Amino acid sequence: MKTLLNVETRNAVLLKMAALLDSERAAIIKINKADLDAYDGNDISMYDRLKVDDSKVDDMIASVTHLASQEDPVGVERFAFKHDNGMQVYNKTASFGTVLIIYESRPDVTVEAAGIAFKSGNKILLKGGKESLKSNLKIVDLWHQALKENGVSTDWVEYLQFDRTETQAFLEKPTQKVDLIVPRGGERLIAFVKEHATCPVIISGRGNNFVYVHKEADLQIAMDVIINAKTTKISACNALDKVLIDNKLPNKESFVKNLISKLKEFKVEILGDETLSKYDEVALIPSKNIWSEEFLDYKIVIGEIDSTQDAIAMINTYSGGHSSSIITKNDMEAKTFMANIDNAAVYHNASTRFTDGYQLGLGGELAISTDKLHQRGPIGLQHLVTNKWYIHGNGQIR
Repeated sequence: MKTLLNVETRNAVLLKMAALLDSERAAIIKINKADLDAYDGNDISMYDRLKVDDSKVDDMIASVTHLASQEDPVGVERFAFKHDNGMQVYNKTASFGTVLIIYESRPDVTVEAAGIAFKSGNKILLKGGKESLKSNLKIVDLWHQALKENGVSTDWVEYLQFDRTETQAFLEKPTQKVDLIVPRGGERLIAFVKEHATCPVIISGRGNNFVYVHKEADLQIAMDVIINAKTTKISACNALDKVLIDNKLPNKESFVKNLISKLKEFKVEILGDETLSKYDEVALIPSKNIWSEEFLDYKIVIGEIDSTQDAIAMINTYSGGHSSSIITKNDMEAKTFMANIDNAAVYHNASTRFTDGYQLGLGGELAISTDKLHQRGPIGLQHLVTNKWYIHGNGQIR
């Protein structure tokens, strides 16, 4: 394990990284254009995540600048206790050591996730996808420059230029100590890492998020939330895939027709259960299995449901454990829904698109975990730590 860098040094590296990202902005975007031109896939969400423009560079700069302003997450006292024998006992946060981040297509992860792990006192290993290689290598060069200019070894941020076979071999028998792995990507990547890893893995799981329109919903709020959650960023894991509508909703027919019309404006493909497929623009779902799918596309499934309890059961059966929202004016119904939905984030009258470290007050995130250990939902700076016991005595024996 590397000797922990003091927080002043970590902050100085982060601020230098922010300055370099700004001064090298044009070069980053130009190099990213080469990755975009070489991308031969037709996955629009992958392309969206791969692309770096001025706005994404601004976000990268904001991320590392904000990290530099945050309190040190390492060495925070969580518990103190004086033993009967006079020993003073403390529990404090501690860095993991070395964090491996495996991800697909997103060059911004090379800045934001690496920045969070670095501020938390960890050595960083990065393994990005081949589609973003040029962009990632450019950004890692900037990390190395920021480290060197602050008298810090470039070993703190290392890029693993491995193919799939080499990655599997490294996961099964790492050639250096790895304390934690964070996969960022689709279900196949996550399954691959879980199958082969020999150390703890934080699962940044799939979305497949639901909105339930309760019979006492404000229909304008329901419309705004569904359109926002579905159409603003289809590549996001917090995007909406499924809508459940209470079959006792007043003016249901009018609401459904308006919703279909609005979704069609955004060229969203609409599928529905038996009750919804009577509308010309709605195709019948091929099977119940589709309720489990995350689309990452302009595609949505809408169905009718009998009650809040049925909605809860349906969501807990099919969702990815990420985010769900209830639209209702009835606070008791909302409370029941939120208490019983087994998701990392539950909403009342708001879009699922807010399941995001920055939006939820964390100043950025390493991942959004759908696991329950050790942290659920967005994993921010304060969560990327383990803990350690410190016991001070003067000769006590047991």
